[in-house]
Amino acid sequence: MPEDRAAQEKAQARQAAKARRDAAHTACGEAAARALAARVSALEAVQASKAGSGFSGRIIAGYRPIGSEIDPGPLMSALFGAGARLCLPVVIGNGQALRFRAFSPGDALIPGAFGAQIPAQGDWVSPDLLLVPLLAFDAQGGRLGYGGGFYDRTLAALRTPSAECASCVAIGLAYAAQRVEAVPTGPFDQRLDAVLTEAGIVLP
Repeated sequence: MPEDRAAQEKAQARQAAKARRDAAHTACGEAAARALAARVSALEAVQASKAGSGFSGRIIAGYRPIGSEIDPGPLMSALFGAGARLCLPVVIGNGQALRFRAFSPGDALIPGAFGAQIPAQGDWVSPDLLLVPLLAFDAQGGRLGYGGGFYDRTLAALRTPSAECASCVAIGLAYAAQRVEAVPTGPFDQRLDAVLTEAGIVLP
């Protein structure tokens, strides 16, 4: 699909997708966050199938939720308990890939770009797996984001053969209600390896 046409379709889709996510968040936000944490074994199976091993010692990038994004906090705590190392994304600037700072539950956070909370300090790390927020997703691994391109640039960089972790896995986190028939995509969009919702895991 031509890039300009995809951009137009995405802009039209975002408003409806945001409304669906808002409704789902109001209806079952806390319960859905707990349900994600109960599906660590399913998530680990995806990681193992893509990268050859589970979570122990792996660096996993989560995020701090903004607005009606599904809360990954309980899941991140469960992953930490399973032996994973955690980090959070930091926006460096427009047009640039994200960087990731090491994080453990209870660490101090400070406001970052776009209202996201980021670690006050910590080592810069390269994640093996990214937990990715979104507005909508489809069964083919398509993801509708916010239009800034931060995760697409980041995944493109992490998935290059010369990258430190060329097998980097991307798992979308969403409410089941955020699933659509097809997400409009452009040439630079990076597909997800799976999407985890309160209802289960969706594999392309």
